[in-house]
Amino acid sequence: MSYNAKVYMKQGGDELVVDGGKITSSGTQASHIADLAITTDLTGVDTGTDMTAAQATQIEADLAAVETKLNAILAALEGVGITASS
Repeated sequence: MSYNAKVYMKQGGDELVVDGGKITSSGTQASHIADLAITTDLTGVDTGTDMTAAQATQIEADLAAVETKLNAILAALEGVGITASS
């Protein structure tokens, strides 16, 4: 037996829709956020050993990717009213 029910709720003035187990904002599901891949290679860096400029640059790029994805997750949560926007 399957059920094709939609549940509509009002919260903070925005319409929230639960459809097939997905919570959406105004009936639109948030975009997919691609899996995060950490690409930093710290081979050869040990206690007392400096990393190379290229390794430091890659760490910065990886942290920027984490920030971008985390902010996308937060925006999705805010978009459906799970968390406040401020």
